[in-house]
Amino acid sequence: MKWLHHRGVDDVAQMTDLGKALRQRLAEETEIRAPEIALEQASEDGTRKWLLRLEDGNCIETVFIPEKDRGTLCISSQVGCALDCTFCSTARQGFNRNLTAAEIVGQLWLAKRRLQPEPDADADHRVITNVVLMGMGEPLLNFNNVVDAMTIMLDDFGYGISRRRVTLSTSGVIPALDRLKETIDVSLAVSLHAPNDELRDQLVPINRKYPLSELMAACRRFLDAKPYRERITFEYVMLDGVNDTPAHARELIRLLRGVPSKVNLIPFNPFPETRYRRSSQATIDRFRDMLIAAGLHTITRRTRGDDIDAACGQLVGQVADRSRRELRFARIEGGGLTS
Repeated sequence: MKWLHHRGVDDVAQMTDLGKALRQRLAEETEIRAPEIALEQASEDGTRKWLLRLEDGNCIETVFIPEKDRGTLCISSQVGCALDCTFCSTARQGFNRNLTAAEIVGQLWLAKRRLQPEPDADADHRVITNVVLMGMGEPLLNFNNVVDAMTIMLDDFGYGISRRRVTLSTSGVIPALDRLKETIDVSLAVSLHAPNDELRDQLVPINRKYPLSELMAACRRFLDAKPYRERITFEYVMLDGVNDTPAHARELIRLLRGVPSKVNLIPFNPFPETRYRRSSQATIDRFRDMLIAAGLHTITRRTRGDDIDAACGQLVGQVADRSRRELRFARIEGGGLTS
């Protein structure tokens, strides 16, 4: 684990403090292989994006966002996405399959190696400090593999990342969300994007299966399971004339009342053939100020990497679509999650 994840070594022969017989057996019986880099791009603001080719020919995208006090890696959990959120470029590709745990954690392994060729002896000098499962796919529809990958990220012999710095973002697959709180301790972000069911049914179609009243109850249960005070991050994309009026802000304030929250307002990032437009800065500021005045911790997320289509909602890979175009909701079967 330490050779693989701390030092990024992919040659068993270099693992010199392992016995010779063990190294020989590992060389014969195992393979250490990362996804192939099909394309690497750098934004003017320092954001890096990788298009990664998998063994089956499908491609996914991974993005690194550097900031003053942190370096955040946004990773994918599925090839494409089946949830069909109308403002998201990934959804337009359809869905092919879940990523394996190796393909998920392999994105972190590869990015760390590209950004930090020398192993970090001191955690304070890590280039990647935070990991967010906010890339392609709905993480809770790939429950077991996502949990296995996050376990390696948290493990002291893996990447040793703090549980507060590993964040899973979900559109609200409630059975899996309830299961998550019993399985692993990480931070939670909820892709909300609308303050009422009528509008969210249009923007985030999984809301037709799991409406807001059930989603907010699940969020409260998630927080109740925590032995310490914590907040859930609610993500809200700002769409001009769709969900950005003062009336929407007042509805959102009522919806989040009593739930320890942080609200991320996300300026919409356009993609080809979208019917949506980004809210004006004045509209976003007014919306933010109303939430803050109501006591909600609210920030406007700064758009990063949009010149290389690496911003929120813009991620696309190369996906051989195996899904039907209509939404297929998740169900629990024998303790496992399928779609």
